[in-house]
Amino acid sequence: MGPVIGDLLPLAVGVAISPIPIVAAILMILSKNAGGAAKGFAVGWVGGILVVTAVVTLLAGSLGGSGEKEPSAVASWLKIVLGVLLLVLAAEQWHARSDTSVPAWMQAIDSLTVVKAAGLGALLSGVNPKNLLLCLSAGVVIGSARLSAGGDIVAIVVFTLLASVTVLAVIIGYALAADKLGPTLDSARQWLQANNHAVMAIVLLVMGAVVVGKGIGGL
Repeated sequence: MGPVIGDLLPLAVGVAISPIPIVAAILMILSKNAGGAAKGFAVGWVGGILVVTAVVTLLAGSLGGSGEKEPSAVASWLKIVLGVLLLVLAAEQWHARSDTSVPAWMQAIDSLTVVKAAGLGALLSGVNPKNLLLCLSAGVVIGSARLSAGGDIVAIVVFTLLASVTVLAVIIGYALAADKLGPTLDSARQWLQANNHAVMAIVLLVMGAVVVGKGIGGL
């Protein structure tokens, strides 16, 4: 279990420090429907990560080698492919680093209901290409490690909690200390919006290199 958690940690950090969901969470807690939208977004965000990682873990369970703890060449090559895709996304994000425009969905956050906010959270966590690749990589790591069913569940829960920590911290922190955190969060939002692509490029570059390295190491 220890080595698996160690492999999951950088992937979880990559999801957790993605600027866009943090910005979205900040915008929601500062919106007209702050309480409902923020809670819905948190549920959707956690649920999206959990579902994608769990599904991929189940699918990747058949990729183990003949030994219980031995990853197969297929799993290793899959990690390499996912790592390369992360590197490609890193290059795209770096190329777009000068783009500071605000997405249309961000401009409509004030009108989001709880259900729509939950759907947005799920899309940003489990369907967004950048986070999807990181969750896919995590699922492959867990599934190919040949853990017990209980071990798989623990690993999935740990990854989901670590990957969700920043969004949850923003929402819970604001609920507990709105007056103190309001100005700080607004400053953080402005910085993250302005540097979104550059931050994601660096994150994806590091994560891609880590995943490729793990794949090569398993061959």
